[in-house]
Amino acid sequence: MPEKLFALDIGTRSVVGIILEAAEERFHVADILVKEHKERAMVDGQIHNVLYVADLISEIKEELEHRHGPLQKVNVAAAGRALKTEQASITVNIKNRPIFTEEDIARLELQAVQQAQAQLLQQKEDSKTSHYYCVGYSVLFYRLDGEEIGSLLDQQGDEATVEVIATFLPRVVVESLLAALKRADLEMEALTLEPIAAINVLIPPTMRRLNVALVDIGAGTSDIAITDKSTVIAYGMVPTAGDEITEALSDHYLLDFPVAEIAKRQLHTAEQIAIQDILGFDEYHPREQVLAAIMPAIENLANAIGKEILRLNNNVSPKAVMLVGGGSLTPNLPEELCKVLNLPANRVAVRGIDAIQNLTREESIPVTPELVTPIGIAIAAKKAPIQYMSVTVNEQVVRLFELKEMTVADAFLAANIRARQLYGKPGHGLSLTVNGQDIFIPGGHGEPAAIFVNGAPASTKTVIKNGDRIELVEGKDGDPAIANVQDIIDNATTMSVTVQGLPYQLGPKISINGQPASLSQPLEDRDILVFEIAETIEDVFHYTHNTADLHKLGPYLIYVEGNPTMLPEYSSILTLNGKPAKLNYRVQHGDAIAFSHVSLPTAQEVANSLNIALEDRIIVIFQYKQVELSKVTRQMIVEGTAVEPSATVKNGAVVHFNTHDVNKWIYQDVFRFSDWQLPADFKGHFTILRNGEPSSFDAEIFGGDQLEIKLME
Repeated sequence: MPEKLFALDIGTRSVVGIILEAAEERFHVADILVKEHKERAMVDGQIHNVLYVADLISEIKEELEHRHGPLQKVNVAAAGRALKTEQASITVNIKNRPIFTEEDIARLELQAVQQAQAQLLQQKEDSKTSHYYCVGYSVLFYRLDGEEIGSLLDQQGDEATVEVIATFLPRVVVESLLAALKRADLEMEALTLEPIAAINVLIPPTMRRLNVALVDIGAGTSDIAITDKSTVIAYGMVPTAGDEITEALSDHYLLDFPVAEIAKRQLHTAEQIAIQDILGFDEYHPREQVLAAIMPAIENLANAIGKEILRLNNNVSPKAVMLVGGGSLTPNLPEELCKVLNLPANRVAVRGIDAIQNLTREESIPVTPELVTPIGIAIAAKKAPIQYMSVTVNEQVVRLFELKEMTVADAFLAANIRARQLYGKPGHGLSLTVNGQDIFIPGGHGEPAAIFVNGAPASTKTVIKNGDRIELVEGKDGDPAIANVQDIIDNATTMSVTVQGLPYQLGPKISINGQPASLSQPLEDRDILVFEIAETIEDVFHYTHNTADLHKLGPYLIYVEGNPTMLPEYSSILTLNGKPAKLNYRVQHGDAIAFSHVSLPTAQEVANSLNIALEDRIIVIFQYKQVELSKVTRQMIVEGTAVEPSATVKNGAVVHFNTHDVNKWIYQDVFRFSDWQLPADFKGHFTILRNGEPSSFDAEIFGGDQLEIKLME
């Protein structure tokens, strides 16, 4: 004799009661009864008025009992819209720690799920974590040092990140269901989730290895479940569904909501839609015209569902999408959803109860997608009943809602074991300031906590069953950070050099908190370490207190009329191991530094190097005697002061030249440098000769000229 199963689908607008007869692997739908809520007793999948819902359940129970006999146990489902989905990420520092193992990854995922749970609790006044069941989570991605990576297994780096999308069921949803059933004198035989119920009958386990989305489109919400890798990986909900289409009709044609609902249903059966508006006018509109009016609302519904599917599926389109529920009959919805998800037209389809394998029905029961979930609830109760299990975690009794294969991680979530308890605390680090830069030396990583199930070693992924004893033994804390000066200044060794043949031992100059220190001195938290190391030839001169010599070294450079001018012939000579060098050359152990200074040049020498004449001199023969003519042509100004040609010019001086007499030499200039004069009693006339040729006193003369004044009586 077939087994009789009684199931209830308690929805936002109505309650559906179903009698299912089960014989081996075959099921027969014997009866279905639908009654709408008289009051708004359900909001977002949660019973807000237990009494109203209990009364409606009692009515359905009594009517079905009248036709099928006594009903004492019932199978129910928590609405998919009651699920809460949160996205969260956790980043941990993994620098200088062993490579990642599978257990490390599992514990990091658990930490991310708890972060999602914490985010969910921040939105609620009551922040008790035990008020939520985690019904599943999916890893969106792993990152290593900010770059997305396929797996963290055996990876090393500085930072590891995992981002998850986790789904939670409020415990109050389950408790209110139990309370309503109790008032209707019914005992809960099994509990499931609506998305799981629909998936169980439409997507057999052999197909769940495929990435498929199931969307249950009701009146007020659209519930989404996604399968992949042989399990349900994510749940979601969008507050947009069939009522959006009804409201669009109501707004466009001025219809009362119930009238608009009737008009919407005509779209499946009639080419001319009969409409009576709120003013009482009867009108007929072509189906295509009505569709055009509500097309924006259909596109909005498809867009909302498609975006949520992508979010739940790590921004990748699934292989296929199945639509169930009354709202799935919305015209053109599969085609619009294909556009959003960029899927071929044959990958999005509406599925009715005819798609359920090994199912028969009474002729009076319609083949519609609305009945998939109620039938799924009844079948799920038989094939995959979900019950409570009790386990102990460190002597604390924990009750778990078996929505899936339960693991130690689920027990830790229910027992409020924080992820940080799964590792020993890291050792205290050292915060130091080294030459003005803040650095941190981390302490040792804590050892992971040991997990035992019934006394046997286990991990967070270990599957658990009713009555298991789980023990968490805290891990060992990490050692505190220890360091001395030598650890920080790893290149600060003492080296030997010679300067001008004299040997020197050069070690680092070290101070801690303003006090001299050694390389072996241990460091403490918040120490301020300052050190200096001789790295260049210039550093060596400072370390050996040869700063006086240092000032004499380097190139000889002056600024002539504002332009930097280097005079290599007056630069000091610096050598490193016998080869020319500069002050910024690096030194090593055993190097020999030597130098020689060159005397500062005079103003005349500087002018000569610059090919600038300070004086103009020529020598001529006048009256058979050699005469030298000279005059100052330019005056050197050093640092704003006129100097003599014999004055020295320091390195870096600013030099200008003032022009004096640059006129050409003429014959009469010779009289200023010669003591020859005409005889006092001379009464005759004379002839002016230059190189034996007649000339004049204003004629130009040159060095080497023979000048003569010939007297005639």
